[in-house]
Amino acid sequence: MIKTDVLVIGGGPAGLAAAIEAHKNGAKVILIERESRLGGILKQCIHDGFGLVRFEEKLSGPEYAERFIDEFRELHIEALLLTFVTKVQKTESGFVATVVNRDGVMDIEAKSLILATGCRERTAKQVFIHGTRPAGVFTAGTAQHFTNLLGELPTKKCVILGSGDIGLIMARRLTLEGAKVLGVYEVKPTPSGLTRNIHQCLNDFDIPLHLSHTVTRVFGVDRLEGVEVAKVDENMRAIPGTEEYIECDALILSVGLIPENEIAENLGVEIDPKTKGPKCDASLMTSVPGIFSCGNALHVNDLVDYVSESGETAGRSAALFSGKERKMASVIPGDKILYIVPQKLDTLSVGSETVVYFRSKEVYDDSIFRITVDGETVFEKKYAFLRPPEMEKVIVDFSKCGLSENSKISAEIEVTVK
Repeated sequence: MIKTDVLVIGGGPAGLAAAIEAHKNGAKVILIERESRLGGILKQCIHDGFGLVRFEEKLSGPEYAERFIDEFRELHIEALLLTFVTKVQKTESGFVATVVNRDGVMDIEAKSLILATGCRERTAKQVFIHGTRPAGVFTAGTAQHFTNLLGELPTKKCVILGSGDIGLIMARRLTLEGAKVLGVYEVKPTPSGLTRNIHQCLNDFDIPLHLSHTVTRVFGVDRLEGVEVAKVDENMRAIPGTEEYIECDALILSVGLIPENEIAENLGVEIDPKTKGPKCDASLMTSVPGIFSCGNALHVNDLVDYVSESGETAGRSAALFSGKERKMASVIPGDKILYIVPQKLDTLSVGSETVVYFRSKEVYDDSIFRITVDGETVFEKKYAFLRPPEMEKVIVDFSKCGLSENSKISAEIEVTVK
């Protein structure tokens, strides 16, 4: 039996930041990573734009990851690579994780657990595309892996479904490599990616964006030969008679990300149906004491800078975890808020600088984000516009609110009526 204070599952940007911060706060740390190298998804993100918030520099994904990997190694934190978690059990003294790697099966006992397992992409079957299963249907991340890591161009002429950021970035990347991107089709009436990526990846390369459209069928036996696209109505249902056939050799899906939380669910952690990640308090501890979540496993972030920030919060909290009593009050989001994190506040330890993340449900101009406690406003900020693809971060002082378990904490977006 191997013993440690903090066990971090996941060696991407969140896990690296969590392990480093836990170590700096005096904890013995072991990090588990299923791949052969640290860095997570950043290894294949060779485009720039990372680190603008944290380092005030424009870095590529590998460059951003390398800064944390270098510090991780300088601190001599133990990492088990090519290691898979097969089971985690809650015990009286903490947790026992059973892992397997080339050395065999082993158990690791830890006082606290950090879940930094990232997220996975939705597939064609999860968005109900009909037809056969020919080669040539890729998620955007898979296409990125082929192009950037394997040096293989997966398509010569493709259609991209979904305007998520990875899809937009791959539209540009494939174009630069000589492929023809026939168009990006988005089922929603507004783009799903960041505004800067719409301009830099589509507009700058004359790649058309078709809103309120979706792919309804794929054609081909051994290899994709074409797709059928159609306009959709306000309920995102295909409109009969608007179908169009497009000849192509690949369909690339950028239709959303799902946090990886099988371990959390097996341990009885309460999951937020809106974020698909654990419900947590300001320390990023979940409903199960001693289990912390961070990065895209907690909720899908726009920027890796925020992923690292949440990793540091979880790492610090896990290192200092004492099992003391908590008295929780829930944060209730209004009908114009897609989700808010944290979902709960520990009334016994809430601080003056609580980091709050939220997304709006729709596009709102001239709006006010407001948090109230028992009807009294404790935070308010005006926005010229809010968009669901762009996560917002605010710092709220709850320390003088006299919070109790019965406190009614509400978050609302008020749209100014002109």
